[in-house]
Amino acid sequence: MAIKKTETGWLVDAQPAGRGGKRFRKSFKTQAEAKAWEAWLKTQINQKAEWAPDKRDIRKITDLVDTWFQHHGVGLRSGKDTYARLKAMMAAMGNPTVENFDVSMFAEYRTKRLSVGISANNLNREHAYLRSVFNELERLGFWTKENPLAKLRQFKITETELSYLTLPQVTHLLDAISKGRNKHALLVTKICLATGARWSEAEELRLSQIHTGLIQYARTKSGKVRSVPIQSELETELREHHKTHGEGERVFGYAFSAFREAIERSEIVLPDGQLTHALRHTFASHFMMNGGNIITLQRILGHSSLTMTMRYAHLAPEHLQEAKNLNPLALLTLG
Repeated sequence: MAIKKTETGWLVDAQPAGRGGKRFRKSFKTQAEAKAWEAWLKTQINQKAEWAPDKRDIRKITDLVDTWFQHHGVGLRSGKDTYARLKAMMAAMGNPTVENFDVSMFAEYRTKRLSVGISANNLNREHAYLRSVFNELERLGFWTKENPLAKLRQFKITETELSYLTLPQVTHLLDAISKGRNKHALLVTKICLATGARWSEAEELRLSQIHTGLIQYARTKSGKVRSVPIQSELETELREHHKTHGEGERVFGYAFSAFREAIERSEIVLPDGQLTHALRHTFASHFMMNGGNIITLQRILGHSSLTMTMRYAHLAPEHLQEAKNLNPLALLTLG
């Protein structure tokens, strides 16, 4: 604390809570008034906690991640994978202390990752993972400050066109798969095309999930159970396959590599990252092109948000047909 004589009087320049605490500056006409106010400030420091400097938080950022996993992540379906990814992120940032971690540090880490070829989509997921850690710790009472990543914007992703197979391509692909040696790949592919399932959901199918006239998917990405009707011929084929080639409760063995090889043999070109997922897009695209309902499609695919399903809406036969009939030129012609 200091009291200085100035041209206009006496200036009190004080930090009653010490270095890092709140600073006060005020001028008085007399030295006595300045000393009295300074003394009053000293009495207030023990009564007003907000004046005190923040306590140092010397925990490592991985300590927060460990706490998140112990109290929340361990119960998530993909919790272990997310935990491992978070730990790798912290290691790449040098595992700073909590008090030194801020948004600029993560932004710098993100920029470096982008420069070495990591996709913006991937980095957005990492951002979301770490942001959710702070949000959950706040809900649990382990974090009381503002989320350091709350105001950081994610990278804007340019939406790519979803690739789907035409009916001739589907026939060509099924023929290419049937010529391979893997005994599971063909039927797994049929399940994806018939129900819109993800490859892993179809490949890991169990006999107990096949009911009369439908397949029930329980181990889904969203964690929600969904049921999709199938034709009786496909159900019979599945049950016969399990009798001949099943492994315990599982209907299929692993067949991803066989599918990839069949795509290469067929010379069908698919966008990067849309190998087996092209089957799901193919189901959804043909569903809409043949007059399917967008809400029904959302339930079949298991999308938590209709926004995701709306990517297929433009394929509906009636999509934007109103533009042809309700524009002013058309109305003038009709008139």
